[in-house]
Formats: sequence, C-alpha cells, structure tokens
Amino acid sequence: MAKISGKYEIVYIIDPAQGEEGIAALVEKFKAMVEAEGTLTSIEEWGKRRLAYPINDLPEGYYVLMNCECKPELPAELDRVFKITDGILRSIIVAVEA
Repeated sequence: MAKISGKYEIVYIIDPAQGEEGIAALVEKFKAMVEAEGTLTSIEEWGKRRLAYPINDLPEGYYVLMNCECKPELPAELDRVFKITDGILRSIIVAVEA
C-alpha cells in the first residue's frame, strides 16, 4: 500500500549575503510551498552560524529548520527547487519515523 503522508524534517542553509529581506523572502517561499501541499508543523530560524567547512568560500550560513507532514511527492519537488534557487548553499530532507 502506498504511503499517503509522512513526516519530514527539512534543513536548509541560506547565503547570508542575501540580506535580511532576501533571507525572509526565501524562508517565506519555502514555507508557502510546504503549506500548499501539506501541514507545516514547525519552523525554526536558527540564524547565522559558522559552517563546519567553507561552502563557496563562505564561512557562515543562515540555517532554517522546518518540520512538516505531507505527501511523499513534496520532498522531491522541494529538493529540486532548493538545487535551482540562488542563495541556497545546502539542504537536506529527512523522513522522520512516526
């Protein structure tokens, strides 16, 4: 039987050079994507933190954590959009066991 919905944890890192407005716009964009297809359980903006290793010669990034419940198709679409969006340094989507 196919899975109807699942719980996911999504972490992404935004380039801090985007500025406050750019960061807020990206957070809102991904928040809206999740809310359109599922239920956003929580969102935490961890803020600017030092990276474990430089990414694109940047020592810092702006971290965001989202927890959601959605259909299995949404994580694949989110991953695709993360990869083509300027300003996203890294992202990871993990299925959380119920």
